[in-house]
Amino acid sequence: MKIILEKSKCIGCGSCVAVCGKFFELGVDGLATIKGGADKDGSVELEVSVADCASEAAEICPVQAIKIE
Repeated sequence: MKIILEKSKCIGCGSCVAVCGKFFELGVDGLATIKGGADKDGSVELEVSVADCASEAAEICPVQAIKIE
């Protein structure tokens, strides 16, 4: 399972961090990033065995910048 954050869509509202601080944090640029994630072509990706709260973060994101695959 993979958590994907499309950085170009992120507006830095912090909702993902509020509901899922386990995986998300705000970077120095004020935009969300995935803790321990790898940068890939404008997105940040992290392989996980269980999405946990990341699914809720994907649902609550106002710009749909987070995907779970």
